Amino acid sequence: MGILDSLAGAFNNSAGATPVTAAPSSAVVSELLALLQSHGGAANGLGGLMQAFEGGGLGHLFQSWVGSGQNLPVSAGQIQNVLGSSGILEQIAQRTGLQPADVAQHLSTLLPQIVDHLTPNGQLHPGDAGSALESLAQRLLHG
Repeated sequence: MGILDSLAGAFNNSAGATPVTAAPSSAVVSELLALLQSHGGAANGLGGLMQAFEGGGLGHLFQSWVGSGQNLPVSAGQIQNVLGSSGILEQIAQRTGLQPADVAQHLSTLLPQIVDHLTPNGQLHPGDAGSALESLAQRLLHG
């Protein structure tokens, strides 16, 4: 089992996913993390996401996920508004076989957790994407 599979499983377990929703959530997490890595690593990928949220007027939501306080919720509609034009939803939808609206629904639950775990102490992880993802897997699987 690879790191992405471990992360997806850990997110599903921590989010209380039912068996019906577990496979789509795993696929969405795997594809999102793969996209973050392909965009120059976790830090650069998160920077791009942050810019998309700021451009969509939702920078305060993203900052709550990075910060050490409570993560503010995000709706599927807000995810669609922010990420719909960037092609991210469509890419994940194509790779998972889900509809973009379903991807947005999964991301509304998962994205705050992913950003929160990839930004310990309110900062982007200082290491490369691999070490950030490895750290995330360890925290989720053993924490």
